[in-house]
Amino acid sequence: MTTHHDILGIDIGRVIIGPVDDSGGADTSFLSGTPERAMQTPPAPGAFAAIARLAGAFDGAVWLVSKCGPRVQAKTRRWLDHWQFWTATRIAPDHLRFCLERRDKALHCHELGVTHFIDDRLDVLEHLRGFVPCLYLFGHQRAPAPRWVTPVVTWPAVLAAMLPDSADSAVAPHR
Repeated sequence: MTTHHDILGIDIGRVIIGPVDDSGGADTSFLSGTPERAMQTPPAPGAFAAIARLAGAFDGAVWLVSKCGPRVQAKTRRWLDHWQFWTATRIAPDHLRFCLERRDKALHCHELGVTHFIDDRLDVLEHLRGFVPCLYLFGHQRAPAPRWVTPVVTWPAVLAAMLPDSADSAVAPHR
């Protein structure tokens, strides 16, 4: 029942890569630490399993879109390989896009025809507003989410919002 037009975009940092450390604070070891320390940063709880289910619901039309410079791009690629992201989620390894400015995620989403996007930053989602119909604000936020986004604090919340009838394996993404 999934339409051929539904395409999911997902941010990486603080969405797929663990957003917090054991104390609940922001984990900056991925960005500022050594490459070896970055590989120790765990995935967000439940991310891989949820993304694998979403990949099935979207018939593999799932793209990772991340804003970062060349050094962090290399760390990100290495991290995805280290944690066997591609195998665990069944997403094609070439479904990865990078940009240098947050607003440029909109260019990738427009080019790819993204219909659903998950990001932890409201300013990114503001750039997608108007042409990506389903926007999901991930993680704990300091202020209440505006009405035009769906707040999702965890990956189980993402699944509940996007696949409300998830007991049915042929369910289409929620619009």
